[in-house]
Amino acid sequence: MSDADDVRRRVGAVSDPELRRPLEELGMVRGVEVTDDVARVAIALTIVGCPAATRIEADVRAAAASAPGISRVEIEVGVMSPEERKSLTERLRGGRAAREMPFGPDSLTRVIAVTSGKGGVGKSTVTANLAVALAQRGLSVGLVDADVHGFSIPGLLGLVGPDGLPPSPTRIDDLMLPPVAYDVKTISIGMFLRRSTDGPLGAVAWRGPLLHRTVQQFLTDVFFGDLDVLLLDMPPGTGDVAISVGQLLPHAEVLVVTTPQSAASDVAIRSALVARQTGQRVIGVVENMAAMTLPDGSTLDLFGAGGGAEVAERLSTPEEHVPLLASIPLSTTLRADGDAGTPVVAASAADPAALAVRALAERVATMPRGLSGRSLTVRPR
Repeated sequence: MSDADDVRRRVGAVSDPELRRPLEELGMVRGVEVTDDVARVAIALTIVGCPAATRIEADVRAAAASAPGISRVEIEVGVMSPEERKSLTERLRGGRAAREMPFGPDSLTRVIAVTSGKGGVGKSTVTANLAVALAQRGLSVGLVDADVHGFSIPGLLGLVGPDGLPPSPTRIDDLMLPPVAYDVKTISIGMFLRRSTDGPLGAVAWRGPLLHRTVQQFLTDVFFGDLDVLLLDMPPGTGDVAISVGQLLPHAEVLVVTTPQSAASDVAIRSALVARQTGQRVIGVVENMAAMTLPDGSTLDLFGAGGGAEVAERLSTPEEHVPLLASIPLSTTLRADGDAGTPVVAASAADPAALAVRALAERVATMPRGLSGRSLTVRPR
């Protein structure tokens, strides 16, 4: 027969699906009583209308019922008080002040901005699939859709509800919890826009200050937790957002996406040069829409050849070699999976494009990262 402490340990170990932390650590277990074979559990949700409420209650019920001798579980669901929420947000920030940058120079999170010189090269598709491939390797991954005017990340990751709209982030006071897809914590301006009647999703017509503020809020007000990698899907070109990210994250690394054709590769170089002007380091080039193998074994260079290698060569300097990290072949499966909201690395793992993206993820994950000059969060005994 289980006692209340045993049941509480089991319930307390249940993870909040949004915060990805145990309920006991979050202060969401208010009380547990056991009488004969009945367990009575009181929990407190973070907010009224918590979107994860049904799942949390089901997981708590299953955890309590797993205790020996428990045949019935009664659950009382409440909501945290303003004081409890304030205490929770302070713990989640880990001592940081509200709206303080968590990804500063001393952060151990690797920040990678994925850029391109022009649109239409598949940058967002590469970013979404790279994020999922990194998560498949067991890394904790966050993704910021910084392409405010041309956001597409929610659709590529299947973050779309029955109404065709991306889910809104859950708010705990001034903290936002990013929706999660394929174990990637994601934030996008598309999650804050709504349709008017039956029309299309609203458009963003913002200039510099508003764009800067949006990117800043994504980086400071969204609770990603402890991340191994934070990817930013940048807008094409060298405009306001590129400059803002350079100011906010001057230590970020940059991954340049291009196609094989020279028209795209010439423009791609410019985005990397602007990143370097802000102090960011270019870690490599990804060539997308490269030659595809046809059923008869021949290859089709629809967009030419050699553009990725040319960009890497022209960006390399005597002090810093920039490698061509991946050449992703043109793939109808990659396109179809993206339209369906199922990344090719998850839905069609054997596709040549998926294999190329996973190889890219391996190279990025194992690439050495300089920590010189950064304070590590360890103290000598």
